[in-house]
Amino acid sequence: MKVKLTLLGVAVLAVIAAFLFIDLPVNWEYALDRRVKKILAIALTGAAIAYATLIFQTITNNRILTPNIIGLDSMYMLIQTFVIFVFGSLSVAITNKYINFAISVTGMILFVLFLYRLLFKREGKHLYLLLLIGLVMGTLFGSLSTFMQVLIDPNEFLIVQGKMFASFNNVKTELLVLSFVVLGIVALYTSRFTKYFDVMALGKEQAVNLGVPYDKVVKNMLIVIAILISISTALVGPITFLGLLVVNLAYQFMKTYRHTFLIPGSMLLSILALVGGQFIVERVFVFETTVSVIINFIGGAYFLYLLLKESRA
Repeated sequence: MKVKLTLLGVAVLAVIAAFLFIDLPVNWEYALDRRVKKILAIALTGAAIAYATLIFQTITNNRILTPNIIGLDSMYMLIQTFVIFVFGSLSVAITNKYINFAISVTGMILFVLFLYRLLFKREGKHLYLLLLIGLVMGTLFGSLSTFMQVLIDPNEFLIVQGKMFASFNNVKTELLVLSFVVLGIVALYTSRFTKYFDVMALGKEQAVNLGVPYDKVVKNMLIVIAILISISTALVGPITFLGLLVVNLAYQFMKTYRHTFLIPGSMLLSILALVGGQFIVERVFVFETTVSVIINFIGGAYFLYLLLKESRA
């Protein structure tokens, strides 16, 4: 396993080096500074999405689910559309990235906490009830966003449209620092729960029988997942299928169910996919598309493959 992680690490470093140093212009200091910021944003986003998706699939015991199924992407777009619809695209809530970042993260976390309260208000509530409610709410949020987008000024709709896709351009260094601090705190907090993940992957009944405080771990992990997805989405935008793609590839590549190896493996694969996707966007398509379009296309095709594979099993 360590050899495979080493190979992934070398591949990630090679792709990062290619991204940073290929086609550097004469004023390389400015270009290199922008590229380093993109790499930092990619590393944070990739690590957060991969970790959140892996843990979400573990606690739901389902490898074709992602945290976005509970409506986080739709909630993000609803927040952005609502702010522009009510206050306009020139309001401080849009032009100030720090305020916009805080509004987005706070709104998404509050939404998830509301869902969790519904789920754990009474004993006997099943985790799949959360997924069902989240799916319905996500559809509702998408419909409300579309309704407001139809009514707003076409010029302001372009601002909303720009937030529909992930972008690693013009990343604010201060937001990166804040995001890395939060990610570090979350990593330290969740490190004490890592020992439970391998057992929880066996299912709720087996985990409870083996002494795992199942409900407590699930509650804490769902909140952690919400924080990670909220930060990554608010920082760069929604990337729906990235987690599904890299986590399943990590399972196939690592050939193990031990989260000690799956967590770093899925993170490295996620960073590799994002850096490679951004490299293709900039060098091949010359910014004619976005990295989220490429990832979602590949991830969507892979999702259909997983569904067909499950149906044959």
